[in-house]
Amino acid sequence: MTRLVVGAAIVGDGRLLAAQRAAPPELRGGWEFPGGKVDPGEDERAALVRECAEELGVRVVLGRRVGGDWPLPGGNLMHVWLATVVTGVPRPLEHLALRWLEPHELYDVAWLPADLPVVAAIEKLLPGSATT
Repeated sequence: MTRLVVGAAIVGDGRLLAAQRAAPPELRGGWEFPGGKVDPGEDERAALVRECAEELGVRVVLGRRVGGDWPLPGGNLMHVWLATVVTGVPRPLEHLALRWLEPHELYDVAWLPADLPVVAAIEKLLPGSATT
């Protein structure tokens, strides 16, 4: 069965927030978009707002969706939205670290392979990137 995962491309001041995974062991240290699994019967946008509160301690407002169905290992799919923090300051509650990346720094972290195509799509949307 395909599982839906949601991710937040949190943007602020032209920068993108990256989160370094703590678990599971095979993904530990890799960088990703905050988010997680959608619970059965849960709206995917509501799931993403919930995940950002749990993982980062912030309330976000979601903007437009980035791309379509992004494939993940194990046959799962990820949906990603642009997001803006409206309450709180992101903290690594479930991650090893967080990092705000300027457009020229987007590839300075070791993104998980499944997230790399999403980074490329978001790069085109950030002001100050080479492609805007």
